[in-house]
Amino acid sequence: MDELEKGLKVSVPPAQAEAALRRFRKFALQWNVALPDVPPLVLDFGIGDFERTGLIEYWIANESAAGYCGKYLFVFDGQACPRHRHQTKHETFFVVKGVLAVECGGRDFTLKEGDRLTISPGVGHGFRGVGAALLLELSMPCEIDDNFFDDRRIPIGGNHLPA
Repeated sequence: MDELEKGLKVSVPPAQAEAALRRFRKFALQWNVALPDVPPLVLDFGIGDFERTGLIEYWIANESAAGYCGKYLFVFDGQACPRHRHQTKHETFFVVKGVLAVECGGRDFTLKEGDRLTISPGVGHGFRGVGAALLLELSMPCEIDDNFFDDRRIPIGGNHLPA
């Protein structure tokens, strides 16, 4: 199964996704941010509470053979990407717009426009929008099974692989 298809397993229903995308596009227009011509993922991580736990992802590139990935990640005010870690993936966050409250490796950070944070494999991290926020993730290729979420209700990732 393709990685994008795996991500669709924790997407919100189509009507809710369209409403969220309309709200997001207002910010993108206001910020004058160009969006890639790819289908976005509107995720609630299978929890069913998009307003609190969720985000919108635009996979700009996920080039497994070449060894890199680039994504836009967007959160609304107060919305959180749940705490997780990766066994292999190394990533760098760059804040394009807004402010993020980030927990990484047991430390709390406030990242503003232009700030970046590098996250090594094995380091737990999660973030929340302090107002609406857009970040660029530059990383090794995205492999859904390399996500290990603290919240065991999330039905994807390495926590759910057969032993």
